[in-house]
Amino acid sequence: MMLSVDQVEFGYRSESVIEDIAFSVDQHDVLTILGPNGVGKTTLLKCLNRMLLPRRGTVMIDDRNARSMNRRDIARHMGYVSQRGDVTRMTVYDLILLGRRPHFDWSAGREDHELTAQVIELMELSALAVRYADELSGGELQMVQIARALVQQPRIIILDEPTNSLDIRNQHRVLSTIKGIIQTHPMAAVMTGHDINLSIRYSTKFILLKEGNIFAAGDRSIITPEHMHEVYGVEMDVEEFNGVPLVIPR
Repeated sequence: MMLSVDQVEFGYRSESVIEDIAFSVDQHDVLTILGPNGVGKTTLLKCLNRMLLPRRGTVMIDDRNARSMNRRDIARHMGYVSQRGDVTRMTVYDLILLGRRPHFDWSAGREDHELTAQVIELMELSALAVRYADELSGGELQMVQIARALVQQPRIIILDEPTNSLDIRNQHRVLSTIKGIIQTHPMAAVMTGHDINLSIRYSTKFILLKEGNIFAAGDRSIITPEHMHEVYGVEMDVEEFNGVPLVIPR
């Protein structure tokens, strides 16, 4: 398994945010964590890459315990895209090149520049390469943040609501790009989302979080009216449209 999570728990002081979290992710998986606000989705992502240190439980990255890995080791295995990327007065090229930082000590070498150029082409960002990041639209900046994570050459890419604040065209563009890369490279993705129907279209696995615990996990078959009502507290129908389940609030 690329990523194995067993009995992970995290909280602040005496209050637990997530408890008894256990799941695994393998090559080519696109796993989306769904659930209402405040159930611990972002907290869980941060526990995976040690931005937060779990109270208990283990996170194994390619059969290595994350607790035994330093920040640089983790960055070589795992890329992270936050909800709100830092906007800085830096060119798109240089911002993406920063993703290679875990792989060199003092300055970027020829291989780092070549890989940066390849990722820029892969993400169709060539026209933006010399523009400044703080001049980009939300959708453009999100693609740049994803490119910066990809240039790390991670085995696993973690994305916290990657379509947050994007218009419908850029939502599909971002998720289609991510899914295409995962399916054609020895990688996996773990992300959070609020748009259930968008997540269904582009994900292969799902976790439904309720009150900090995993309520259900699996493929599309777990997206049922009963589960949706239990997790979100809203009556919903699940109908199939063009071979894809469609969740419709009543």
